[in-house]
Amino acid sequence: QVQLVESGGGLVQPGGSLRLTCAASGSSFSINSMAWYRQAPGKGRELVAVIGSAGNTDYLDSVKGRFTISRDDAKNTMFLQMNGLKPEDTAVYYCQTVARIGVLYGYSTFWGEGTLVTVSS
Repeated sequence: QVQLVESGGGLVQPGGSLRLTCAASGSSFSINSMAWYRQAPGKGRELVAVIGSAGNTDYLDSVKGRFTISRDDAKNTMFLQMNGLKPEDTAVYYCQTVARIGVLYGYSTFWGEGTLVTVSS
């Protein structure tokens, strides 16, 4: 199993910044890709940013230029630096990873419980 724990959410003013952290833990796992999703009240979950094993990244159009996804493989940690936050960014942000347990099994998808980001004056 892989456990994912998000942290860093909170209340920020429009135009403010926030850095989300996702820490992965478990036994004998190898992470392939990691991603941040978000879900606003009454809306579906959407992909915000993804980072692959080679460090390649992709972003939701509405956050390009404002959000930066990164990972620290030595610490099994992923980050989402959010700058220029807007009220529309208000949502629960979820960490997701595609990882392999051991070396003889296929990859599986794991989710964190989410951290709330509220952008309001």
